[in-house]
Amino acid sequence: MLRAVVIIGGTVLLAWLAMSLIMALGQNRLVFLPHIPGRELVATPEARGLPYQEVWLTTADELRLHAWWLPHDSPRGTLLFLHGNAGNISHRLDSLEIFHELGVSVLILDYRGYGRSEGRPDEPGVYKDAEAALTWLEGQQGLAPEEVILFGRSLGAAVAARTAARQPVRGLILESAFTSAPDLGAELYPFLPVRLLARLQLDAREAVSRVEAPTLVVHSRQDDIVPFHHGEALYRAAARPVGLLELRGDHNTGFLVSREDYVAGLDEYLSELP
Repeated sequence: MLRAVVIIGGTVLLAWLAMSLIMALGQNRLVFLPHIPGRELVATPEARGLPYQEVWLTTADELRLHAWWLPHDSPRGTLLFLHGNAGNISHRLDSLEIFHELGVSVLILDYRGYGRSEGRPDEPGVYKDAEAALTWLEGQQGLAPEEVILFGRSLGAAVAARTAARQPVRGLILESAFTSAPDLGAELYPFLPVRLLARLQLDAREAVSRVEAPTLVVHSRQDDIVPFHHGEALYRAAARPVGLLELRGDHNTGFLVSREDYVAGLDEYLSELP
């Protein structure tokens, strides 16, 4: 009996150590998912009747990033779209259609390693990617960062918050955002020493406390990946919070399930921006 207990205990310990090692060494692969569902573009904005231009951005470390520029005939603003951790820009057509309806010009890019973009994703790299997008908007569209609204969904919200904390922007929208990678990881894997092993931070809560732009937080109480309390914590931490827009639906479809309320909330936010 004792021998069986020792064997079982040893097996459990080895499994725990193996999982901890995977988390310690494979964090980029756990957080950044460019191959799910795939890097191939499945459609373009043309499929939704949206005018667009294919553009290429160059990062500070000389990588080429694939992006789309969707100009509006009578824009009420310009928005930089930073998407979540899976898929590519072609999986965001529903959102691009909504922003076009709201009268906003949009630049959406694929991070390094996503879609047609070069390189491999990591935390310092995706920050450089967002900065490259702002540089393109300034150089090609004559827009200073102070004229650009940053929009980040899920992983992209952490990138947007950090970018907005480093330079002034017109506005910041954080949708389905987590407070930090260690915070979320500790909730998803409570049996592992996530905080001890974490090398990626993606700390949206710390960043948003330094953002001077009006900040709108958007989250669903039914979010099945990032619990609603993360949105509440970001709203409380924001230096200039202007609202917590509550949605219905899961992590990936909340903005569609709650489309009417979602569009109304974004419209109100855009209308009140300086």
